Amino acid sequence: MSDIRVVLADDQDLVRRGFRMILESEPGIAVVGEAKDGDQAVREVERLRPDVVCLDVQMPGVDGLEAARRIAASGASTAVLVLTTFDRDDYLFEALRAGASGFLLKTTSPEKLIEAVQVVAAGDALLSPDVTKRVIQRFASGAVRAPHPALAELTERETEVLSLLGRGMSNAEIAGALFLGEATVKTHVSKVLFKLELRDRVHAAVFAQENGLAGR
Repeated sequence: MSDIRVVLADDQDLVRRGFRMILESEPGIAVVGEAKDGDQAVREVERLRPDVVCLDVQMPGVDGLEAARRIAASGASTAVLVLTTFDRDDYLFEALRAGASGFLLKTTSPEKLIEAVQVVAAGDALLSPDVTKRVIQRFASGAVRAPHPALAELTERETEVLSLLGRGMSNAEIAGALFLGEATVKTHVSKVLFKLELRDRVHAAVFAQENGLAGR
């Protein structure tokens, strides 16, 4: 199995060096590039096509959130992991809207950083349960827009699964609510993500909230 290829973007040399040492201490992870700002990060992602890019939020010029938006818009399969010193909701929500699959504080442990890279590289999302609840609550209190046309592509069961994702439920909880096996739920989740062109279940939860499904 090939290594997980990572690009690090942070304007502080010591931070990048520290992250590199942590990640490369784990077999199966290789840091293939570095960037000092968001613009350089976008170029490195385009050039290297890594599995994961770790983006600091606050960087000179193009910041991490704008870089995440540009990477998502480019169609690159690179997963975005946002790293920040500040536990601020506005950064979190903007990062998710920009297409990030993970949000992590720089104060996290080395083990959590390694786990985060592995999780987002595998195509999953990484948010702690308390952060997920904050996401749900934030979007639940916002205005609901007109239903997205792609919802018509979902089966009735897939719509039910999406609705429960919008409530922050795990696969096991959805399985219990719908009297299904977890493997079946996992299949439904995968189909929902594919049909709606969503990156992961966290973005599916946000989508469900924005389209008024989570209250069903």
